Parts: sequence; structure tokens; C-alpha cells
Amino acid sequence: MQYLAALTPPAVMAIAFAFMIRALFRNQGGANSAREDAASEALIRAGAPAPAPRAASE
Repeated sequence: MQYLAALTPPAVMAIAFAFMIRALFRNQGGANSAREDAASEALIRAGAPAPAPRAASE
């Protein structure tokens, strides 16, 4: 049973990583991409610091 205890954490992390990559790919583009791109380019041009990240519940 030690092999099961040794393999569980890496398996859980691999599954979580796959879901994270899936979420990143699914959120690329979309209806808000132009607005988000314009906002980020305006911040870069203004030299302003990036805003704090928002909560994930949105």
C-alpha cells in the first residue's frame, strides 16, 4: 500500500495541472479579448503598475 500513498500526490497534482491548462486555453480570446487587450496596452503606454488580480469567483 505504500506505492499507492506514494503515487497519489503526483496523480492529484497532474489532474489539477490538466484542469488549469484547460481553463487557460478556454479563456483565451472570446468576446472580451479586445477590451482586455486595449486595457492592458493602455496600462503599458501609461507606465502604470498592473492592477491587483481579482478574485477567482467572478
